[in-house]
Amino acid sequence: MGKYTKLLTSILSGSSDKNIAFEDLCRLLLRLGFDQRIKGDHFIFSRVGVNEIINLQPLGNMTKPYQVKQVRQIILNYKLGSLDADE
Repeated sequence: MGKYTKLLTSILSGSSDKNIAFEDLCRLLLRLGFDQRIKGDHFIFSRVGVNEIINLQPLGNMTKPYQVKQVRQIILNYKLGSLDADE
């Protein structure tokens, strides 16, 4: 199981929302086809076909747990969980 598959599994399980590294979540969103914009400490992700905009802010080097929950909902709602090439 590759790094991104493990991260995606961890996010979808909902058991470790406090332990998701901010940089890893940003990279996962980019791999899932999201475009990234940075404004100050706000990392804003959008994607064609996804109505919601994801606005992430780091908490040290981790992601805020409520933001992981928001990302999980978007992945589930839009069925974005398939990663073709894993590293």
